[in-house]
Amino acid sequence: MISPSVLEGLSHNEKRLLLALEREGGGSSPEQLLASSDFQLEVEIMNSASWLQTKGLLTINEDSERFYRLGYASVVTEGLPERRALKYIHDKGGEVTISELNGALPAEDAKVSVGWLKRKGLADIIADGDSKSLRITDKGKEHLDSDTEDEKLLKSMAKAPVSERKVPSGLLKDLIGRRGMVVEEIRVRRKLILTPEGLEALESGIELREEIVQLTPDLLQSGKWKAKAFRPYDVNTFAPASHPAKRHPLTRLGDKIRSIFLQMGFAEIEEEYVQSAFWNMDVLFTPQDHPARDLHDTFYLEDPATIELEDEEIVEKVRRIHMDGGDTGSTGWGGEWSEEVASKAMLRTHTTVNTIRHLAKNPDAPLKVFSLGRLHRNEAIDSTHLPEFTQIEGIVVDENGSFDMLVSILREFYKRMGFEEMRIRPAYFPYTEPSLEVEVFFNGKWMELGGAGIFRPEVVAPFGVKHPVLAWGLGFERLAMLTWDMKDIRDLYVSDIDMLRRNTIF
Repeated sequence: MISPSVLEGLSHNEKRLLLALEREGGGSSPEQLLASSDFQLEVEIMNSASWLQTKGLLTINEDSERFYRLGYASVVTEGLPERRALKYIHDKGGEVTISELNGALPAEDAKVSVGWLKRKGLADIIADGDSKSLRITDKGKEHLDSDTEDEKLLKSMAKAPVSERKVPSGLLKDLIGRRGMVVEEIRVRRKLILTPEGLEALESGIELREEIVQLTPDLLQSGKWKAKAFRPYDVNTFAPASHPAKRHPLTRLGDKIRSIFLQMGFAEIEEEYVQSAFWNMDVLFTPQDHPARDLHDTFYLEDPATIELEDEEIVEKVRRIHMDGGDTGSTGWGGEWSEEVASKAMLRTHTTVNTIRHLAKNPDAPLKVFSLGRLHRNEAIDSTHLPEFTQIEGIVVDENGSFDMLVSILREFYKRMGFEEMRIRPAYFPYTEPSLEVEVFFNGKWMELGGAGIFRPEVVAPFGVKHPVLAWGLGFERLAMLTWDMKDIRDLYVSDIDMLRRNTIF
């Protein structure tokens, strides 16, 4: 039984369409309705049909079919490359060298024709030492004056698009693969069919009359609305989903992180993606034989392969620190230190290079800076690793800086991010001592989110830094996965429009 509210809520065009389908015997295509009724545009019909379908009064049956038309006429007027090659070989006595063919046809056509002549069995490739020739086969001779199957199909397409249902799939696949030679068209045939509920609505009596669906200032001011019929508003009618524009979830998370650090008195910094191994590794007291420098861990560049190390004084200080500790009281790493190794160009493997470069220019306390930047490591892609990801980096230079201050800053950051419980455990990094790893409690277990520590004297000595430098490098994507309870890091960067539309984080 059809609801009275559905009948009352039918629009003028919906009623027109129901009556038109009744005249057509209960079903018709949009094209037939345009020809036999007073509808002027197909969009009017389909819009009304969509609403009637949501109300259960009709169904829309669709059948799609692929058609293929000629992409450019020259393939018929001038012939396929292999057809022109076949004619040339025949005119030259039935056999030519491939180099001769290359001189007779445009370079690309000659290259293409050799493969197709062999594939179609129109010619054989004959090797004679370093020279190769093309010799017409018996099948090639048969087709000197007759079209091959693909040529027949192309000539048919030149007259009118051809349905895929009328063409052998293998033949069509070959033509589709030949760079724009044929163009695909999808034709959709629709038929609108009244449902039993639609027939019931017609039997109940449908009257076409002018109805007001929106009040205007003129109707109100003139009083005309008093003599008009109003279309009832059906609050239960289907309405299409609305997808307003919004920022990507990762963008919103990045903005939140920036806002927290700015509120805590930090300034944001950034540096280039391409760095020398000197600034990315050596300045941070990473030994030149450290595994992280290997190709399987780091992306080195071919152009430029090296970056000139300009400040000779700093280079010499870093060299001495690596070899014997310099004036830091450290024993260094010993052995030899190579400026050639240090000058290699690479994609930065951490954003600590941002903070150390900034620290080199601004060695005095107080200093509080952070960065949120991309970095690159030669990682195998899986559910927890990507070769390109983002790091939350920061330092504090303070004359009273201490390990307790570092832990307090990290605890405050994660508290503002919504993680009430945080703990630390000992760790090792070449450039900090003491060093720690940060863990937060989430979904019943502790999750590791990054490392931190106090820069070693070997790191800060070349720049004349006199006070403790508290430093950290925290995972951005891992934080995002915890925030949204995701299991696969790759899902963060999949271009899934439906996932983005469903995301309700603001």
